Amino acid sequence: MKVIIVGCDLVGVELASLLDSEENQVTVLDVDTDKFERLPPTFKGEALLGDGTDADDLTRAGVGEADAFVALTDEDNRNILAAQLAKHIYAVPRVLCRINDPARSELYEELGLETFNPTRIVAHLLRQKLVG
Repeated sequence: MKVIIVGCDLVGVELASLLDSEENQVTVLDVDTDKFERLPPTFKGEALLGDGTDADDLTRAGVGEADAFVALTDEDNRNILAAQLAKHIYAVPRVLCRINDPARSELYEELGLETFNPTRIVAHLLRQKLVG
């Protein structure tokens, strides 16, 4: 599976490492090359300087051949735009988008964008630990 991950923060690094260890073809795209130092030395994928909202950068990353696309930056607006480009312009079959604001996450789900909300996920996990 060819996967493009936009955002090389801790979650992006962890996902890239997991997918890479399972022999997937992984490309990580980020605007900050310093973040690529977080990738393990065993990472066989590609780390590219670029913006997930820029058509040239997405093309260079191979978005036209991608099976999956995950937008994981810390910026909701950037993730939303990158995910919409991947889904609607480049027709990537599976697109996931991190949105930190729960209300925005619900809105974009209703508009057909597959989102996940770390705020809500962590809150539910914490509640589960508190009440058993």
